[in-house]
Amino acid sequence: MPNADTCRLPDVQTTHTGEERRVGVEVELSGLGYRDLVDLVSQLLQTPAESEARYVSRVTTELGTFAIELDSDPIKELDLTDERLPESIREIGGQAMGVIDAAAERIVPLEVVTPAIPFSRLQEVESLVDSLHLAGAQGSREAIYFAFGLQLNPELPDLEAGTIVRYLQAFAALYDWLKSRHQLDISRKFTTYIEPWHSRYSEQIMADDYAPDRESLMRDYLELNPTRNRALDLLPLFAHLDKALLDQYVQDPRIKSRPTLHYRLPDCDIGNPEWHFSNVWNDWVVVEQIANHAEHLAELRAAFRDSQKFSFYNLTHSWPEMTSQWLSDKGYV
Repeated sequence: MPNADTCRLPDVQTTHTGEERRVGVEVELSGLGYRDLVDLVSQLLQTPAESEARYVSRVTTELGTFAIELDSDPIKELDLTDERLPESIREIGGQAMGVIDAAAERIVPLEVVTPAIPFSRLQEVESLVDSLHLAGAQGSREAIYFAFGLQLNPELPDLEAGTIVRYLQAFAALYDWLKSRHQLDISRKFTTYIEPWHSRYSEQIMADDYAPDRESLMRDYLELNPTRNRALDLLPLFAHLDKALLDQYVQDPRIKSRPTLHYRLPDCDIGNPEWHFSNVWNDWVVVEQIANHAEHLAELRAAFRDSQKFSFYNLTHSWPEMTSQWLSDKGYV
């Protein structure tokens, strides 16, 4: 087994065109002021930061552009010192903004968004996240009102319907196992974990004869999941594949077109010295491996379907426990 703080690589590391696959990472945190975070990321990446807007800065490196921002559009766009306002309002506004800033940085998460990074360079994200921890970054466990997350946007090997379906099936089967490993107890008490998809959709895609073309795949998903609020959100991918078809079901300016899956975790435990970015990434690699191992995927899908049946065994064994044992037996963990 690899070291716990090493980012594993899946077997399928290139796209169908032979280029190395990439992944974008979004990390939410608190514990640092916005300016402190910008300065720290700039220092760690050894590149000056450029301010693009209120609470939005960018650091451009040879890997691409990293963004540091406050994860709240209303606060980012608020400007009570706008010269178009009366002077009396601007004077009050300058004082009010200081109060708003102090409150926002304690409650609203700050976010570091990476560019699309080659899989082979993910150890650099590990180093960045570990450095943020050492500098005092806090995550979800620090307060009950911290509901900070971490998001992965892994590029798919190709955009064929069959490939997409395999990834969805692997994720559906492993979802409860992933949830058990990455949702903090405090988060379970005060927040609802983002569900993967509508239960009828999960049942539909796990059938042995489910083999849709691309349009049918999109319609099947969108009929039951016309929302961004899913643990594995397919709307960015669908915007890339067929924006006109997506618009028939969902129109949301926040959806960004990209040839990736969008995996949302509910918690970012960056303040925990035992937690590392690689903890999250390496579990995602398990999804990758099973999605690209036909025999194991078929076996796991069959076990998943059996787990939904009424039986004494299923009443006395949880699906996450069964999944964990199966993964251990197969050498995945």
